[in-house]
Amino acid sequence: MGHPSDRSIVPDLSVIVVVHNMTREAPRTLLSLSTRCQREIAADEYEVIVVDNGSAPPLDPAMVEQLPGHFRLIRIDPAPPSPAYAVNRGLAAARGRVIGVMVDGARLVTPGLLHFARHGVGLHARAVVATLGWYLGQDYQSLAVKDGYDAAREDALLDGIRWPEDGYRLFEVSTLGEASLAGWFPELNASSETLSESNALFLSRESWDALGGYDERFDLPGGGFVNLDTFRRALELPDARLVLLLGEATFHQVHGGTATNAPPEVFRTKLREWMVQYMKIRGRPWTAPTPAHPPTYLGPLPRAALARFVRGAIDPVRRNRLQPLGPAFDLWSWPDPPSPRSADPVIAALVDLMRTEFHAGRYDAVAVIARLARAHAPHAPEPLRILPLVAPYFDEREWKYPAPRGARFHLAVGKALLAIGERERASAAFRAALDVDPDLTEARELAGSPT
Repeated sequence: MGHPSDRSIVPDLSVIVVVHNMTREAPRTLLSLSTRCQREIAADEYEVIVVDNGSAPPLDPAMVEQLPGHFRLIRIDPAPPSPAYAVNRGLAAARGRVIGVMVDGARLVTPGLLHFARHGVGLHARAVVATLGWYLGQDYQSLAVKDGYDAAREDALLDGIRWPEDGYRLFEVSTLGEASLAGWFPELNASSETLSESNALFLSRESWDALGGYDERFDLPGGGFVNLDTFRRALELPDARLVLLLGEATFHQVHGGTATNAPPEVFRTKLREWMVQYMKIRGRPWTAPTPAHPPTYLGPLPRAALARFVRGAIDPVRRNRLQPLGPAFDLWSWPDPPSPRSADPVIAALVDLMRTEFHAGRYDAVAVIARLARAHAPHAPEPLRILPLVAPYFDEREWKYPAPRGARFHLAVGKALLAIGERERASAAFRAALDVDPDLTEARELAGSPT
């Protein structure tokens, strides 16, 4: 283990990790960055600069010093509410020719992240190396916590894959985040967008200098759009080329963060505030970046990520009309086989309804029904098997993809509500279906049924 004050080592790579009130999460994040977990990179080749942005209580220096590798701790106290200043303090202290920034210290990383990020920066003169971002658990965390997902369940989830024995198994228990919905294949999506941000962003020192670091005018708690802004500005540098790491990623731990774990109603309010600030600073509304060149892909695909990668190719969230494997391909049974039929008649009925809606391509309805099933029986396996695949198709916070829903969406949701005994809400759903399609006979019959 390298001592944090050892200045005789000149690392090739520096990683800056900002933490704030992450007593449970930060030790895991830092462990995932240590030589115990990182592969194909030696301890003397990199340093990790941990910036404690005013945590109360402070991050334990003894914990940081005991990590295998070269770790340094910088404490900011008092600290501004935004992490932008903390990132810039880390950039000023970094000694590597390649510098990575993790603005959210609650994110576990995969074992090859540092090795491939370092090589990725060398692929182009102005390389922007990024990863997809995932949530631990079977849904967007801000929605999952409503049904009881918490630190204890997450701990059990990590124990179930025996983390950190194989960090790539994190793909098995995670859901793709909102900022990464274009996935690996933006060209297969109806939108030309690529990533909106990266929670592990690697650039050359020269590129960071050209950017001027993080813009400290983004001074709202949590930084607002500062990370998205930095990613977009990096891709707008002259000759910038996106390098997307295939099998490496970050995985967010639940911790009550400003954005990722905020309740939907709080999130919507904050989002409006962030958008207003972005417009004030940049003089234009926020839009996700659209790089001039397709991404350069780098790295192997570990087995645990392969299924998600292939699904992203054959059934992207924002799909266009392209169907690479043909319309007869049965996605319901892929990548994991269905669970045995539930002995709980309510769950069995909901799963049948999910399957019908899934095969009809109404994934938004499947997401709603799966969440209702989870609320009824949190550990029922079949809804949890399907939910990570359909979660992005219906975000009840409705902040990114507001769109009118079809009559059959409301009909299916009404049937699900009826199955769990929510008669009043079911009637409202059937009426919503009839508002869209007054001739939908089944909705009319169910709306008038006493049961």
